[in-house]
Amino acid sequence: GLSDKHHPCQVLADLMTLKEKKGRLKGLTLAYVGDGNNMAHSLLEGCAKSGVSIAVATPKGYEPDEAVVAGARKAARGTGARVLLTRDPALAVRGAHAVYTDVWTSMGQEDEAARRRRAFAGYRVNAALLAAARPDAVVMHCLPAHRGEEIAADVLDGPRSVVLDQAENRLHAQKAVLLLLMGRPPQEKTRRSR
Repeated sequence: GLSDKHHPCQVLADLMTLKEKKGRLKGLTLAYVGDGNNMAHSLLEGCAKSGVSIAVATPKGYEPDEAVVAGARKAARGTGARVLLTRDPALAVRGAHAVYTDVWTSMGQEDEAARRRRAFAGYRVNAALLAAARPDAVVMHCLPAHRGEEIAADVLDGPRSVVLDQAENRLHAQKAVLLLLMGRPPQEKTRRSR
């Protein structure tokens, strides 16, 4: 599922990937740097409900929807997660287990591209920003990415990037959703058991 406000199937795959890479969800911290768009909304909701603390860094005027943030904060109270909104990408990334970004200009916003590039110029995920995260932090992006805009090519293609795992896990997460919709609970399998 995908809308202008939410991207829940992507976040299922993202949480699956994070659990694969870190062995757990509860107690982790994910930093999201960029537009307060559908990805930010679904990450706020999914992380808060899963016990993953989330820090969202956006420029002024590009914040996530206030109702989504309020719902995430309410969910986080029940799981022990924290929700932070900031304008400072380095603050958001500090100590994070995962650093996530998305395109600066989504579908239907092409006429805003130049203005958005100016607004988001300080929100690029590059090696300098990633240095503020934990040394074992993973880099995430829902793809497609614009190398050199929201994420530096050496970071997107680097050893900490798990974007291809996320892409693969979208297939598995959506198969599980289809099974649930058909009334058949998915059976838990790992890659090792296939």
